[in-house]
Amino acid sequence: MIRSVQLIPARRSPVPVPLEQVPDLIRRPDSLVWIDLSAPSQEEVYRVMRDLFHFHPLAIEDCLHRVNHTPKLDDFGSYLFVIAYAVKRDEPADPLEFPEVHLFIGHNFLVTHHHQREGSPVEKVWEHLSSDERLQQNGADLLGHAVLDALVDEYLPVVEQIDLEVEQLEELVFNQTAPWMMKRLLAIKHEMLALRRKISPMRDVISQLSRDPFPVIDHQSRIYFRDIYDHLRRIEEMSEQVREMTVSAQELYLSANSLRLNEVIKTLTIFSTIFLPLSFLASVYGMNFRNFPELDWRFGYPLAWLLFIAISAGMLYWFRRRKWF
Repeated sequence: MIRSVQLIPARRSPVPVPLEQVPDLIRRPDSLVWIDLSAPSQEEVYRVMRDLFHFHPLAIEDCLHRVNHTPKLDDFGSYLFVIAYAVKRDEPADPLEFPEVHLFIGHNFLVTHHHQREGSPVEKVWEHLSSDERLQQNGADLLGHAVLDALVDEYLPVVEQIDLEVEQLEELVFNQTAPWMMKRLLAIKHEMLALRRKISPMRDVISQLSRDPFPVIDHQSRIYFRDIYDHLRRIEEMSEQVREMTVSAQELYLSANSLRLNEVIKTLTIFSTIFLPLSFLASVYGMNFRNFPELDWRFGYPLAWLLFIAISAGMLYWFRRRKWF
């Protein structure tokens, strides 16, 4: 799907425009055009990027091939090409998804390309065009900033949610250990690693936008990108803390599991030790000899039972005094 609007400062709402008028509009210095390609077909991508804007073939190829690119920034002189990632998680137990978003930022145009329709950050910024006058009155650089800022803002609630989940798992480990806990902790650890692989290069991209002199980025707009950079640095620090908490929770799980296993082995060892002298006596009197003086005793059988009970009770008392159980 292709959507295109013209943002005119004198008007309070964006004006939809056909693609045929876009080449004339972007030649006007007072005009700002935003074209959004949401889950487009290959023909729609070529129609806008190749035929209309004549973007570089390598940038178009990156948009068409969904191969999990590394976030990056390419400067083509008259426009910038940015690859960034949003984060998506429908349910707390669902794995993290990282929808890829592409931005072409020019002097007076912005082209966005993504495959997430409902609930995407690009969709949220698009919906705020009519109500947010700042988006209409600023240039393409700040419009691109709004999209990138919306992408980054989605990371913090996800990281905070995972942080809370790890804390809850740590509390559960003290009371019980179950295989699903370790599986969940391993999944969270891998999610944090995947999240850091997205955030770290994105932070470098935003750092370039806030420092390097690009023709399409106004000098006064760089401070806005520094704000995104600060958010990414905070998210990266939080994700590292969550990863460390996850490792600690894994170690706690293994320690608690080992402690419970040691308690079981300890109990079995105590009972084995108690029955060891009883087994010895039973094996002695089980030998096939003819002359056993105790066999002729009148109270030999009850005395044998008393002996067994006394030995067991004595060992239990001794173990109790040693506080072995």
